[in-house]
Amino acid sequence: MTQPVETLAPQDMVRTSYLEAIVQAQIEEMERDEHVVMLGEDIAVYGDGKIIETFGGSRVWSTPISENSFCGIAIGAAMTGLRPIVNLNIASFVYLPSDQIINQAAKLHYMTGGQMKVPAVFRCVMFYSAGNAAQHSDRPYPLFMNPPGLKVIAPSGPADAKGLIKSAIRDDDPVFVFEDSTLWPTKEPVSMDPDVLIPIGKADVKRQGEDVTVIAVAGSNRPSLKAADMLSKKGISVEVVDPRTLVPLDKETLLSSVAKTGRVVIADPAHRTCSAASEIAAIIAEEGFGSLKAPVQRVTTPDVHVPFSPALEKLIYPTKDTIIEAVEAVLYQEYSS
Repeated sequence: MTQPVETLAPQDMVRTSYLEAIVQAQIEEMERDEHVVMLGEDIAVYGDGKIIETFGGSRVWSTPISENSFCGIAIGAAMTGLRPIVNLNIASFVYLPSDQIINQAAKLHYMTGGQMKVPAVFRCVMFYSAGNAAQHSDRPYPLFMNPPGLKVIAPSGPADAKGLIKSAIRDDDPVFVFEDSTLWPTKEPVSMDPDVLIPIGKADVKRQGEDVTVIAVAGSNRPSLKAADMLSKKGISVEVVDPRTLVPLDKETLLSSVAKTGRVVIADPAHRTCSAASEIAAIIAEEGFGSLKAPVQRVTTPDVHVPFSPALEKLIYPTKDTIIEAVEAVLYQEYSS
């Protein structure tokens, strides 16, 4: 029996980092279910050394750097009843096994008439804003929002990361976890109860507001909350909504906020074209147009490759200042009659 975080007593919560919360989630689920296994590259490098120490080589396999191969192994293992966690580490590496994931994992349940399940979790860490250059800095979650059959989560805080990853491991569908490395050091109270889950497909209103809705994806959440704090000093009330899950998307929560405020800014660290922000803006235009008092504004990364230079790279992602600028623009803009 699971319970929401909101019902927990303070003593059940421990201040934990985003990265440590992810490690805790995996350990708890591996202790709970012997069918949960882990494989991937450089597993011990980014915090998962604790998992190797706890479960040894029988349930944790550090693989060669051959993403297409080990993702195929994981998909086959999932079809036979295991629940693999696949650690791809740098998110840009997910392009290499995309055939295995899109043509196999995403489609097998449908193509077998529901006879096959592929309960695999693919962990992809977005190492952007760190001078890692173009081939190691992508935020590719929009690409994997497109194929039917995949679920996509992008948590923006430690509690959400832990609860969503636990739900992903228990899910019978393939789930992508896009972790934001810019959030790894952030800390907040996290439940130590192993039965606390965050449901896949449920957005969260991080801050209540009345004037403008900011829908903030992944790493854009923190600058959006900072922008809301700054704007409150000017008498502008901003509601910040975190989708948390990009597939399935919680349209009801997003549209409810839009109906309340009538003005929307979408902050998304992915590239602008065909982004999560684009899909959310389209949904609002189709299903919430009657609530809008002004056009939807998007604050995204421009359609350029990520430069190696840290000084240049930091200019391209959504920031507190660019979000404030967008909020003020949409607040003082009206549709012409």
